[in-house]
Amino acid sequence: MACPVNNTVELNPTLLPLEWLLGTWECDEPGEGSFPTIKPFRYTETLHFSHVGQPVINFMFNAFHAESKKPMHRECGFVRMQPGTNRVAFIIAQNSGLVEIEEGELTGQQLSLQSQQLARTSFAKEPYVKQICRVFQLRSDGKLEQTVSMATDNQPLMQHLRITYRRSS
Repeated sequence: MACPVNNTVELNPTLLPLEWLLGTWECDEPGEGSFPTIKPFRYTETLHFSHVGQPVINFMFNAFHAESKKPMHRECGFVRMQPGTNRVAFIIAQNSGLVEIEEGELTGQQLSLQSQQLARTSFAKEPYVKQICRVFQLRSDGKLEQTVSMATDNQPLMQHLRITYRRSS
């Protein structure tokens, strides 16, 4: 059973600078993923950002393989903003067993984040993720672009994912 969401609740004033993120975003065309230790792949993804009036945005990201349509990566969590600043934090749980805290800054309609803390299950697959950087940019054409860079035990920080979304609700 899904939890009820009250869309008539006003957005907490602390989050007004992030209001442009709210809603559901779907990719127009598949995003691209690559990393030296894996075969390049294409994926589709839906992002959902919502709120219930608290000073936090809830989110769920669901990715699927572009060709097979099989579920891939999933992330869920919360977005917080430090009142009176442009400092933003994402608290993220991934279906891979990785949990992370990313922090960064909001500049206009660009959100740049870097991992501050990473934790994983004791039986997580190697190589271990050591760093993640993520950028969300609301483009002038109204589309949302996300790029994710990653470093592991045996690879330096480099771009891993890139995808563009259109707002669907």
